[in-house]
Parts: sequence; C-alpha cells; structure tokens
Amino acid sequence: QVQLVESGGGLVQAGGSLRLSCAASGRTLSISTTGWFRQTPGKAREFVAAIHRSAGSVYYADSGKGRFTISRDNAKNTVYLQLNSLKPEDTAVYYCATRSRASPQFSIYEGSYDYWGQGTQVTVSS
Repeated sequence: QVQLVESGGGLVQAGGSLRLSCAASGRTLSISTTGWFRQTPGKAREFVAAIHRSAGSVYYADSGKGRFTISRDNAKNTVYLQLNSLKPEDTAVYYCATRSRASPQFSIYEGSYDYWGQGTQVTVSS
C-alpha cells in the first residue's frame, strides 16, 4: 500500500557528499516514520537515521552523527538523506523504509518497518 523508490546513490571519493531521496506513493498518509538503513554483503542491515512524518523529529545512529542529515518534504512525499564527509566504510546499499504504527519512540530494528524500497548503491573510494 506504500511504494518507495530510492535514488541519488553513486560513486564518490572519500570526503565527498551525496544526497539520497526516498519518494513515497500510495497510502502516504499512513506513514508514521521513515527510516534509512544500509547493508553490505554478509552483514546485517544497519539502521542509519529516521524521521517522524508529522513532527519532523529525527534520530541518528552514532555512525552518521555529525555527518548525515535526514529531512523531509511532505508536499512531495519525499525523505532525503544528506551524506557528507563520506568514508569508505559508508559503502553500502542504502534502503528507505516506512513504519505505519504510531509510536513516540523511534525504532532501529528493520522488523519495525512495513515497506521497503529497492535500495540505491553508495560507493566511497579511498
């Protein structure tokens, strides 16, 4: 009932920046929060950041604090993830996901999210 499409990934040198987009369609008013996760081969999917659709409050994993910024444009049903000061260890497929259940607490667990995009590849060269 919610479709998500990520874009904006690519190849960037260490220290560079990218802005990822997550465009939602379908029952977008049912979205409570949108999160970003990343995954490398052989690793579990890792929480990066999340934003509350209505309040705009945000939450970051330690890995991205001070470097990453999550934001939203509700008129466009789009959530962004600004990646700055990128490091090789940031290389991963980045996914956005939405959570419909309303909660005052952000969740870092992928099982809490209902819908997922196809992912966009971010590669950071050293």
